[in-house]
Amino acid sequence: MTGKRILSTLAHRLAILAYVAFALFPLYWLLKVSVTPNNLLYSEGIRMWPSQTSFEHFEFVLRHSEFPTFFKNSLIVSGSTAVIVTVLASLAGYAMSRFNFRGKYWIVTLMLLTQMFPLVMLVAPIFKMLSPLGLTNSLTGLVIVYTAFNVPFATFLMQSFFDGIPKDLEEAAMIDGATQFVAFRQIILPLTLPGIAATLGFVFTAAWSELLFSLMLISGNDAATFPVGLLSFVSKFSVDFGQMMAAGVMALIPACLFFLLIQRYLVQGLTAGAVKG
Repeated sequence: MTGKRILSTLAHRLAILAYVAFALFPLYWLLKVSVTPNNLLYSEGIRMWPSQTSFEHFEFVLRHSEFPTFFKNSLIVSGSTAVIVTVLASLAGYAMSRFNFRGKYWIVTLMLLTQMFPLVMLVAPIFKMLSPLGLTNSLTGLVIVYTAFNVPFATFLMQSFFDGIPKDLEEAAMIDGATQFVAFRQIILPLTLPGIAATLGFVFTAAWSELLFSLMLISGNDAATFPVGLLSFVSKFSVDFGQMMAAGVMALIPACLFFLLIQRYLVQGLTAGAVKG
């Protein structure tokens, strides 16, 4: 039995290792191509690591392309969307969790229906709505669209966190003289920091990597985000793989840093409820 248990554990660990390697290999190849000089990109064939490395692609992307503008636009749009959606979802999720009001069922149904339509089907109507308002080719228009599509899911996500907090905490605070809003702000909200961090991370990542609406609503480079900017490295007759991969590596940095900043709260969410008493 001990031998079978060891073999089972070993097979389990190997399966996890194989999955992690499979998941990380594209990122490794992204980095490998980004540091491969142009003269070796096609001449060396398939190698696990180039015989020489160079940062010429990074230098070109930073100094001779419009990627810094795309990068800045993505930060503005993703950061603004994440903050706005999290605030709205926190308030809406709390209301859905704590209050019973007329029309609540239909509001939930409508929010679910918004998640059922293919995004491609909604591009034309949204463009027609935003165009008369001057919100096409605008970062503000992108923030509005991203907010509208992310609020329903983020609301359900925050509601699940509020449902896990006993109502007795609020009732005890209100008995001591606190208002509903004070109880929410001082007691409930700090307890949902893991949920807020998870919502921020989800919305930021969704807005950061979104391509369809950015491609359809933005027509100029001044307001383009980095997913659209990556297409600028694709010309009619060639693809600058080295520069595209270098831009992709730099585009990963904000998302990684963002998750490092909220990691502590995410870990709290994973371990919440593990110890009682």
